[in-house]
Amino acid sequence: MRYTSGNYEAFVRPRKPEGVENKTATFVGAGLASLSGAAFLIRDGQMAGDRITILERLPLPGGALDGIKEPKKGFVIRGGREMEDHWECLWDLFRDIPSLEIEGASVLDEFYWLNRDDPNYSLQRATVNQGEDAKTDGRFGLSEKAQKEIVKLFMATREQVEDVRIDEFFGREFLDSHFWMYWRTMFAFEEWHSVLEMKLYLHRFIHHIGGLPDFTALKFTKYNQYESLVLPLYTWLLDKGVRFEFHTEVTDVDFAFDGDRKQATALHWKKDEAEGITDLGPDDLLFMTIGSLTENSDNGDHHTPATLDEGPAPAWDLWRRIAAKHPSFGHPDVFGAHIAETKWESATVTTLDRRIPEYIQRIAKRDPFSGKVVTGGIVTAQDSSWLLSWTVNRQPHFKQQSPDQIVVWVYSLFVDRPGDYVKKPMQECTGEEITREWLFHMGVPVDQIDELAATGAKTVPVMMPYVTAFFMPRKAGDRPDVVPAGSVNFAFLGQFAESGRDCIFTTEYSVRTPMEAVYTLLDIDRGIPEVFNSTYDVRTLLAATIRLRDGEPVDVPGGPIGRRLVHKYTHDTQIGELLKEYGVLA
Repeated sequence: MRYTSGNYEAFVRPRKPEGVENKTATFVGAGLASLSGAAFLIRDGQMAGDRITILERLPLPGGALDGIKEPKKGFVIRGGREMEDHWECLWDLFRDIPSLEIEGASVLDEFYWLNRDDPNYSLQRATVNQGEDAKTDGRFGLSEKAQKEIVKLFMATREQVEDVRIDEFFGREFLDSHFWMYWRTMFAFEEWHSVLEMKLYLHRFIHHIGGLPDFTALKFTKYNQYESLVLPLYTWLLDKGVRFEFHTEVTDVDFAFDGDRKQATALHWKKDEAEGITDLGPDDLLFMTIGSLTENSDNGDHHTPATLDEGPAPAWDLWRRIAAKHPSFGHPDVFGAHIAETKWESATVTTLDRRIPEYIQRIAKRDPFSGKVVTGGIVTAQDSSWLLSWTVNRQPHFKQQSPDQIVVWVYSLFVDRPGDYVKKPMQECTGEEITREWLFHMGVPVDQIDELAATGAKTVPVMMPYVTAFFMPRKAGDRPDVVPAGSVNFAFLGQFAESGRDCIFTTEYSVRTPMEAVYTLLDIDRGIPEVFNSTYDVRTLLAATIRLRDGEPVDVPGGPIGRRLVHKYTHDTQIGELLKEYGVLA
């Protein structure tokens, strides 16, 4: 396996791997990672679809990329994944998956045309005082000390920031800045999370620093990501003959170790009341999604709170059993044994009363019924004790949605603090109570809130115990390599497998890890797209530097004399032109 950039290998069709017709493939889990891995086996590995089996404990595919209408409860989305144009592996895959919306087009074509015609951006990123504009004015508000801390993190090695919390690295000036508010609410970082992961995000998205305040960096699908991404891929795999076994839980995996050689030899599973073992030979490939950010999610309803399920977690317990068998298989409890630090709650609000969309329009400054971008990303109630954020994507967000309804996604980072209107923690609230708190921060008059929340909306809260588990402080080796050294027939997939080439909590990572796994185990004769290398582009770094300084030029030591010296040596040079173009020097 190798990484490449450019068109030379981007468009090449790999040769058929030797002996692939004698191999089988089994995937544990039916999330995006497994669906993508199966697609790469078929498209690039030229494996017959009927030799691929996907085992899933739940009754449907998609994993965290969900979107469903539950009978009696309403529409449910646990979250939405933000996307950009440099999802190199994701778009490499979806350029070949047919759109379900546009005949003759791919999912990538559909997505590209949509975002060209209706580009994403926010007109109001934050509110205070019950729906008033927070007037952040797109500024980061970073002091000189906070700016230096960001530079220090950017320059640090990975080893220097292993097992370090964000609030152990950054001071109060940084944590009180607009930058941190933008960052934490967009990516769901908490102060106790890993500063290493924050460093990886800085490098990965340095080209989008300027787009943090208004979300110009982002692109979104037409509908929820289950209908826009999962269903087209699932349909394509079914057409290719891939076999899906739902209601099937994998409980353990056996391995044989011979020196450095490692082979998966058996798969233990149960389905309904039956249990079984599937033997695996060296030609039987096994791809395992380990851990889960949505494991043990619980849905409440408009009159019932979601509950925090701290009981047995099958995906995490499977990884624990596997990890006990070899030191290179990772340390799941670094991530999955800290529910108090990894939980948060979201809620899906479906509006039933036309008065509520009027308040959405007042803040978003766009008609939510237009079919185009509405909020352009989350709106954060900056003074909310829950640190509540909400977003309205293009409507309808579900194909089944009534044309007079708006689907809103709400989430909070501090689920165990009392609310500002509802004097209860979010995790104890019904959907109706969460709606009250949201309407309060939207600026609905207090004397109308209770009535509108009771009859004007239907809300489904979802508690997720592990949703930020991958952000817990960690060090090298806590996540297993995608293909551990010496493996002949197995690989690990998903957010808790170590690629080393990208950052987690993205759809891109869920596609990159299976691409690496398939290309390694089948020795596919094509390069894997390299992560977009904006972090090495001097123009991007200059633009980000000035943006982080809210447009203020860099102070040159030595006053006027120092500035004259810099001018003398950079005037009429390419460096001088760059410094001038990006406003680096006064």
